[in-house]
Amino acid sequence: MEFIEVRLSRKKAYGFVIPLGPANLVAVKTDVGLVGCGAFDVAALDSFSYPAVKVRPSLGPSIGDTDDILAGIVKEVNRSAFGRGIRTGMTGKEALELL
Repeated sequence: MEFIEVRLSRKKAYGFVIPLGPANLVAVKTDVGLVGCGAFDVAALDSFSYPAVKVRPSLGPSIGDTDDILAGIVKEVNRSAFGRGIRTGMTGKEALELL
């Protein structure tokens, strides 16, 4: 597992990359919520009132690292994240700035 500190404009976030054979499980977490790759069930996290966002790659076939999360395009937002102003079409970095 790889652990990466991610600097945002007002705080730090923490990225995780977990190799799973042919793919990686990737997310960046703030103190409030997370932005993750397509493997995350953001609706399930909403049942805990935890803001979560799923991104698709902006380039290439899949999310491979935290840079891909930051550049990724938001494709799914749970209610808790929507309430924080996050919308589909934003970048992962824009979403993280609101968490």
